Amino acid sequence: MSVPRNVQRFEALLYASLMLDSLSVAVQDRTPTVETTEQMIMTATLLAGGMILLLVYFVWLAAHGRKNWPRWVLAAALALSVISLGQILGEKGLELDSAIEIISCALTAFGLYFSFTGDAQGWFNA
Repeated sequence: MSVPRNVQRFEALLYASLMLDSLSVAVQDRTPTVETTEQMIMTATLLAGGMILLLVYFVWLAAHGRKNWPRWVLAAALALSVISLGQILGEKGLELDSAIEIISCALTAFGLYFSFTGDAQGWFNA
């Protein structure tokens, strides 16, 4: 059975979003301060990379494994990302990494929309 068109869109948009997330991690300010040591910065970067890899697996699991629960995990991750982005914008304002993150959130939202509509509705198993 071939993958429905909306599932292909979901997969492509979420992979593009995750690529932007990795770009955002790459351009973050990593200057050590009194509150933030080099080890803390390295740990945060490695955790962000691990989270991106986990989300890549969830996208694959939803699109090719036809699992329903990863879509809901991705939707929850989007909600947490939007909340976090709002806090960062309130604190630091619009910077390059937060602008990239805004585009990433929009791509994720559109991708999740496609995963719940059209020919994708019968694709995912519970």
